[in-house]
Amino acid sequence: MADASAPGDAAEGVRLQKVLAAAGVASRRVSEQLIVEGRVEVNGSIVTELGTRIDPATDLVAVDGVAVQLDPAKRYYMLNKPRGVVSSMRDEQGRPDLRRFTDDLEERVFNVGRLDAETSGLLLLTNDGELAHVLAHPSFGVEKTYIAKVRGRVTPQVVQQLKQGIELDDGLIRADRARILQHQGDDRHSMVELTLHSGRNRIVRRMLDAVGHPVVELVRRSFGPLNLGTLRSGAMRELTKVELGQLLTISRAADPAREGGTGSNEGDS
Repeated sequence: MADASAPGDAAEGVRLQKVLAAAGVASRRVSEQLIVEGRVEVNGSIVTELGTRIDPATDLVAVDGVAVQLDPAKRYYMLNKPRGVVSSMRDEQGRPDLRRFTDDLEERVFNVGRLDAETSGLLLLTNDGELAHVLAHPSFGVEKTYIAKVRGRVTPQVVQQLKQGIELDDGLIRADRARILQHQGDDRHSMVELTLHSGRNRIVRRMLDAVGHPVVELVRRSFGPLNLGTLRSGAMRELTKVELGQLLTISRAADPAREGGTGSNEGDS
């Protein structure tokens, strides 16, 4: 990473406005205007000189506080993983894996975190190892939102219990947010939304089982700033520039002390 206090060597490098244009932020002329207006940062410092040169390989650039990816080789995809597919690029047991969605891609990508085979929903795929390391690291705690169909009628008291915390075999766990969406079939089932930042193995299923409402179906709707929206099951798309900027921004803001060690290989749901 470049010196956080200054852009790359001014005698070399590429003009900042050219870099912004190449990254798809705006045309070169509009990029010049963004620089002059003080809306562009390089390594955390506002840059207003049009002659500024940077090294796209090492300098970190942000526009209006949102990070910009300058490496055109980096790819980021959102997959709505169907039930029955394991979160692995090659399953040793021969079960359906993620290769069915990635085999046609030019670049080799891998999944950030995991979803159980029977859990559907949002899975991030990328070839950006640095970003993946930060997002998957247990101490970073990216927020995830799930919708669960569970057995029985969930009461407000149960929701409060989920938010206050439940003692499991591997320690206390609490939902950041929880709410009842609806009751179904003469109260035989309930739809519940849970938001939490833990990456512990099968944590959502274990929490709901602990309060007496086993999961029937589970889908992850969001991961950090990313949301499935209308993406159909089994479909995959590249992140928009806005989504990517939001994701890079929160990962760059992570405490560097948290980035040591190895990421979690446990399932999220």
